[in-house]
Amino acid sequence: MNQGSEVNDIAGGPSVKLAVIAAVVALIGLADSVYLTVHHFTAAPVPCSLIAGCETVLTSPYAEIAGVPLAAFGAAAYFAAFSLAVLAAYGNRFAWLLFGLQVAGMALFTLWLLYLQAFVLQAFCQFCLISAATTFGLLITFVISKFSGRRTHHI
Repeated sequence: MNQGSEVNDIAGGPSVKLAVIAAVVALIGLADSVYLTVHHFTAAPVPCSLIAGCETVLTSPYAEIAGVPLAAFGAAAYFAAFSLAVLAAYGNRFAWLLFGLQVAGMALFTLWLLYLQAFVLQAFCQFCLISAATTFGLLITFVISKFSGRRTHHI
C-alpha cells in the first residue's frame, strides 16, 4: 500500500482501493439505470430473461414520479455516488462522508422498492434487483471502510 493510501486510512477516509471499488460498482448501477430510463422513454419492452415480472414492475404506478421514471432518479443517484467515490479516491474525506450518507438513503429507498415488488406488485424486475444489489454493494463498501479505518498503520 502506498503512503498516501495509508495516510488516508488514518485520517478517517476510505482506502483508495475501496473508493475505486465503490466507483466501479456505482458505474454498474449507472449503466443499469440508464438502460431502464432509455427503455422507459422509447417505450421498448424490457427483455426479462431470468424472471417474469419486469413489465409489471416497470409499468406500475410506482415506477415513476411526476412522469419521470425512478430509473432516471437512480441514474442521477449513481452518478453522484460515482463522483463522490472518485473524489474520495483522491483523498477527499468529506466526499466519502457524503457518499456514505447518500448510499444509506439509497439503501432505505431500495428497501421500500423491494417491499413494493414483493408484497404490493407481487412481481420482480431483474434489472431492479441488479440495482438493489448494486446499492447494497455500495453500502457494504462504505461500512467496510469504516471498520477497516480503525486499523493502525505505520507511515
